[in-house]
Amino acid sequence: MNTLNATHNPQLKSWIASANLANADFPIQNLPFGVFVAHGQTQAHVGVAIGDAILDLAVVHQAGLLNLGGDNNAVFNSSSLNAFIELGAATWSQVRAQISALLSADNPLLRDNQSLRDQAIILQSAAKMLLPVAIGGYTDFYSSKEHATNVGCMFRDPKNALLPNWLEIPIGYNGRASSVVVSDTPVRRPNGQIKAPTQERPEFTACKKLDIELETGFIIGRGNALGEPIACADAEQHIFGMVLLNDWSARDIQTWEYVPLGPFNSKTFATTISPWVVTLEALAPFRVATPTQEPQPLSYLQHQVGVNHGVDIHLEVQLTPEQSQQPSTICRTNFKHMYWSMAQQLTHHTASGCNTAVGDLMGSGTISGPTPDSFGSLLELTWNGANPLTLADGSTRQFIQDGDELTLTGWAQGEHYRVGFGECSGKILPAHRLK
Repeated sequence: MNTLNATHNPQLKSWIASANLANADFPIQNLPFGVFVAHGQTQAHVGVAIGDAILDLAVVHQAGLLNLGGDNNAVFNSSSLNAFIELGAATWSQVRAQISALLSADNPLLRDNQSLRDQAIILQSAAKMLLPVAIGGYTDFYSSKEHATNVGCMFRDPKNALLPNWLEIPIGYNGRASSVVVSDTPVRRPNGQIKAPTQERPEFTACKKLDIELETGFIIGRGNALGEPIACADAEQHIFGMVLLNDWSARDIQTWEYVPLGPFNSKTFATTISPWVVTLEALAPFRVATPTQEPQPLSYLQHQVGVNHGVDIHLEVQLTPEQSQQPSTICRTNFKHMYWSMAQQLTHHTASGCNTAVGDLMGSGTISGPTPDSFGSLLELTWNGANPLTLADGSTRQFIQDGDELTLTGWAQGEHYRVGFGECSGKILPAHRLK
C-alpha cells in the first residue's frame, strides 16, 4: 500500500477546474469513493469526489469508460460500496488508475463529450451523501498515548496514568454499528443514568457532559474467516480506506456505567463518519513512521522493518454555536501521533480468531497530540470542565450545548495539493423529554 504510481504524480491536473485549487480537498490525486443520490433522483450511485463535483461511476461504467472485468453491471448502481470493495485490491487500484486517466486535463474522452459530461458530473451541492458502506460490525480503539495519559492523570494517579496493559495491547471495545450515521445527520442528546459523587443513588436524566472524540476510522476491504487471525505484515491488505469519525460520548453516563464492563449507553447513541472513503492508495505518499513503542510489542504485533505504518494527516475540530453561527477551531492535531497503528489494531482484533467482513468499521480512538490545543476531546481541552474554553463569539464551553454543531476536517498535505476527507459534522438536538 506504500507503493507510488502515476496516480500520485503531484503535477497531475484535471479538466475539473475546482480540483486544481491548492486547498481543494478532492484533487485528482485523491479520488475518494462514496455513495450519493442526485437531487430529483431516487437511485443511489457510487461516485468519486473530484473538486466540488462527483463523477457518477454508474454512468461512466454504463458508457464503457470503466472496465471492471466480468459481469459487474450493478456494482455502481448501489446504495453502498460493499459490492465494489468485494472485487478486491487489484480492482480498486485499476479503477483508480482508469478514473485518474479519465479526469486528467489532457484526456478529451469525457471532457469533450458534453452530453455524457452532463450526465456523469454532478455538483456535490446537488447531491445527498449516504453512509458509504453497509457496516456489519463497529469496533472503537483507545490508541492515542497522549489521550490515555490525559484521562489517566484526570481520573487516576498521574504517576501511573497508563494502566499496565495499555503499552502491551491495542485496547478496544465493540461498539454499535446500527447507530453509525453519515455526516450532517443531527444527533440527539442522550438520556441515561447519572450519579453524582454526593448522591446515594443515580437519577435518570439528560446527559450534561456531552463530548466529541476526534477520530479516524478504517473500512475493512477484505475479511477473515472465523478462527483465522490476520498477520500484522498482511493487515493493511485487508483495509480499503479511511474516514473521519466522531465517537460522540456522554461522559457523565460513562462515569457511572463503565465499571466493570466498559462503555455502553454512553457510546451507543451515535457515531458520525464522513461520507467519502479515502483509499490507502491515495494516502501512500504521506506514510510516516509510528512513534517508538516501549516496551517492544510482542512478536505478533511487530511491524515489518522499513515499512511506515503511520499517516501524516492534519486534523481539526470546529465548534459553531447555533446562536452566533460563528465557528471556533478548538483543536488541531495529527493522526501521526497514534501509538498503535491500524495494522496492529486489526491484527490484535483478530488474534483470538475474531472474524471481520467487508464494510466493518474500526475507529482509531480519540487522537490527541502533545500540546493542550491538540487534545481531541472537550474532556481534555477543558480538563473535565475545570478550564472552560472561550469561543470566538465570547461564549464559553465546558461540554457541548444543544444547538452546537461540531465539524471534523482532515487532510494530508502534498506538494501543491492536499488529499482531504471533506467534513464530518453533526448538530446536537435537545434530549427527548422524560416521561
